[in-house]
Amino acid sequence: MVASSGSTIFALSSGRPPAAIAVVRVSGPKAGAALEKLIGRIPEPRQAKLRRVRDPANGETIDEALALWFPAPHSETGEDVAELQLHGGHAVIAAVLDALGKIEGCRLAEPGEFTRRAFENGRLDLTAVEGLADLIAAETPAQRRQAFRQLKGLIGDRAEAWRRRLIEALALVEARIDFSDEADVPEDLIGPAVRAARQLRDEIAGALADKGRGERLRDGLVVAIAGPPNAGKSTLFNRLARREAAIVSPYAGTTRDVIEVHLDVAGYPMTLLDTAGIRDSNDPIEQEGVRRARTRAAEADLVLWVTDVSARGGARDQRTEQFPGSDVWLIENKVDLAAQRCGGSHTGKNEYKFNSSISAMTGQGTDALAEALAAFAKDYFASTDSAIVTRVRHRRALEDTVAALDRAIAQAAKSGAPEELIAEELSAAATSLGRLTGRVDVEDILDVIFRDFCIGK
Repeated sequence: MVASSGSTIFALSSGRPPAAIAVVRVSGPKAGAALEKLIGRIPEPRQAKLRRVRDPANGETIDEALALWFPAPHSETGEDVAELQLHGGHAVIAAVLDALGKIEGCRLAEPGEFTRRAFENGRLDLTAVEGLADLIAAETPAQRRQAFRQLKGLIGDRAEAWRRRLIEALALVEARIDFSDEADVPEDLIGPAVRAARQLRDEIAGALADKGRGERLRDGLVVAIAGPPNAGKSTLFNRLARREAAIVSPYAGTTRDVIEVHLDVAGYPMTLLDTAGIRDSNDPIEQEGVRRARTRAAEADLVLWVTDVSARGGARDQRTEQFPGSDVWLIENKVDLAAQRCGGSHTGKNEYKFNSSISAMTGQGTDALAEALAAFAKDYFASTDSAIVTRVRHRRALEDTVAALDRAIAQAAKSGAPEELIAEELSAAATSLGRLTGRVDVEDILDVIFRDFCIGK
């Protein structure tokens, strides 16, 4: 990422052409001059005007477009910003970008550079930047709602309020250290500071006690289809995915690697995994597939353990002990074949929380299974409206804050403990909250955050 260094940047800020409308954005100290060169006269701030766009090099008309002007600091980036809403053809966009590139001091923006300038100019904090990235990437209504709440300060505003309260508590301790000889400074300043720290500690710990639901909503609930070979796992996978995503064959061991699809289930994100049949094998490639299957299934939120009830042993193949951290449902597959061969399907009792008899081939029972998965997702994410932690980075910063507050409280409880140590831990807690919103010491993570943005955003 190149620092702004007074340069003016431009880029296509709308979708890939061709399109009905294309938005070209310009930001920086020469945005006004560039706009004037293209359209002749800058419109009134925040008023759209229809203008002819000409190539400054030869005066040729490129297009007729709506032009907008947003002088600093009242713009998206905090700098002077100009926008052209053009017809969205390849040739029109190419000609405008080429014309801008020939204007001295203007250059094409890098991915995320507009948003980074908004951050550097105080228009967005770091959590809002991440919320914007999540909003762009959102694939389900639940993800969209969570990302929008974060963009509008879901965690950033809360963290900043916590930081202000921490600074107030720290000021009490610092006053006690620096002005202990002054007659008008109360002797007991440590007590109120520690009480404030303890209250903050409990509030932040409460925000962390959400079982990672916010992060999981952002990434998606993981459901693994597992079981012995030839149980019909890939057929079920395709049935739930509503497309031929996995190869299906009558030969055991066809699936060697983990295949995944991303689904919108009742408005919630779900990643569905098809895994290799779990069995003992002398084939080193199949062994690796089985190892990967066990690993991914063990990390899943829910495992659908699929068995072939038409085969000997059928649903009595119990494997819940392999996945101690996951919910496990028993899916008795091929009931159509079991009915043909045995006159009925297996309905014996088992140790699973949920049991379903289906035919992945004919679709029998799969609609009910899909409804059960939707109910599981809805129940799993029921508490996410109140979750404020949506990324691992957020959780680590808040955990560091709680740890520093715990150390400050522990120091205060010691008889004769130096007040400077209490102040140091309160300062460390405030710094951790500052890193969360990007107020202090975040250069090492900025490139990681902004590199996933598209050019023009």
